[in-house]
Amino acid sequence: MPLRRIVTSALASLALALASAGALTLSAGPAAANPCGFFETASDAYYNHCTSDGSHIVIEIDDWGPNSERCVGPGTTWIGSSSDIDGAWYTGRTC
Repeated sequence: MPLRRIVTSALASLALALASAGALTLSAGPAAANPCGFFETASDAYYNHCTSDGSHIVIEIDDWGPNSERCVGPGTTWIGSSSDIDGAWYTGRTC
């Protein structure tokens, strides 16, 4: 009887672990597709201003030469080619 209980517990634990891993993968998919802040694809760089208040913010863009600034609104904004942009961040100012 103890062996049967051990096998049943092990199978239940494995099933729970697989179900949890599947749930994490499903929930991570949409968030990873459009993260807040700077992100890039193989060819393009974007800044996603995640807000529900409609604000426009100033971001600093680390590009070739001196950094530049840009005003972006809510949602995802294309900021250039990923080969030209090394990063972007919120400056703490609105525009």
